[in-house]
Amino acid sequence: MSEVQKVNVEVAGGYNPEVVNLKKGVPAQISFTRTNDKGCLEVVHSKDLGFEEELPIDVTKTVDVPTDEAGEFDFSCGMDMFFGKVVIS
Repeated sequence: MSEVQKVNVEVAGGYNPEVVNLKKGVPAQISFTRTNDKGCLEVVHSKDLGFEEELPIDVTKTVDVPTDEAGEFDFSCGMDMFFGKVVIS
């Protein structure tokens, strides 16, 4: 079984870390946990990476990230006011 890259992102008035670095060709998962209700961060989505998740307070939601293509891919809150980035190289 191949190794899976796993990254935890805290969602609290923005994304921490804001930039997620992943290796191309290695399966990857990002786990989002929203820890407060400030801002419009109850949804995280990425058209580039094909996911959209609701983020209830203190509930971790994990998304699979395709890593077959190198590049920079944005993710954001539901209102596109807070942004993060996945860098695959």
